[in-house]
Amino acid sequence: MSKSSTMFLKFVLVVLALAVLAICVFALPALWRGVADDEVFGGWVRGIIIGMYVSGIPFYYALYQSFKLLNLIDRNDAFSDHAVKALRMIKFAALAVSAVYTATMPFFFLIGQYDDAPGVIVIGMVIIFASFVVAVFAYVLQKLLRNAIDIKIENDLTV
Repeated sequence: MSKSSTMFLKFVLVVLALAVLAICVFALPALWRGVADDEVFGGWVRGIIIGMYVSGIPFYYALYQSFKLLNLIDRNDAFSDHAVKALRMIKFAALAVSAVYTATMPFFFLIGQYDDAPGVIVIGMVIIFASFVVAVFAYVLQKLLRNAIDIKIENDLTV
């Protein structure tokens, strides 16, 4: 993979990081203030907002590990234990995001029940399953990379 390809992927990671930062700095506090007077939805929406802030920690950690992985690719060191470790950490971070949103699902359910809007529940489920898919994909890549490294080591010893 050329450096221009990884440069584009690094740019995408930075854009994702800035977008989530903008949501955390501008949109979520505005939403928090917007539900301050609502007695019914206020607590439920605030539970979701707290979950969103908590999920930001593993999200940014996964972005950091992705950036590290791209740097390893740039240095032609993609087939290393460092890359396997980065993929393992991405997997754990994605599972953590999925766990946080699974914990906030009762709030999504309460809002959907009260407002008779099942779409709210679907939004929560999409976030859970999307992060779970990322975790499974990182796990598969981790296993493939580990097998490729083992084959490479075996071939180096054979020659």
